[in-house]
Amino acid sequence: MIRPPCGATLAAEMTILPIVPYPDPRLNSAATPVTTFDTALATLAADLLETMRAAPGIGITAPHVGIGLRLVVIALPADGQVRTYVNPHIEWASPETARFEEGSVSMPGVSADIDRPARVRVRYQDLTGAARVEDADGMLAVCLQHEIDQLDGLFWTRRLSRLKRERVVRRFEKLRRAA
Repeated sequence: MIRPPCGATLAAEMTILPIVPYPDPRLNSAATPVTTFDTALATLAADLLETMRAAPGIGITAPHVGIGLRLVVIALPADGQVRTYVNPHIEWASPETARFEEGSVSMPGVSADIDRPARVRVRYQDLTGAARVEDADGMLAVCLQHEIDQLDGLFWTRRLSRLKRERVVRRFEKLRRAA
């Protein structure tokens, strides 16, 4: 453990990054796998957490801030635990589905219900590069699928029918004009 000099404190330098707004084309680009596990990656994860909390949101990816890397940060309100996933991919999804309301930090103020598999198994790496596997259900399963879609260049509105997608986009445009 690093101890600061007597009377001093260690301050975590976290930055709120600018969020890429919908309909920026970068939101439709697949992210590149992370290959370097260093302090820069850990700093980016901390900055994503700070940015997500300021948005506010419960999940964010590096592409949401214009960085094309496969990095996800999730913090569910139910447990407050911060989860970081590097290079995640869904290994298995249940045939049973669940419906949850979804939205995006890149498209604030609008949301819609989306049906997704109720349970998933995700293979990923942690910030040190160690391989991990996690089984998830409920809100965590939804968040993982939503954010992994974003890493794959699939913005959440593309999971909606054309009619519902058009309604969501119109609502968002109306909110932006009113702001």
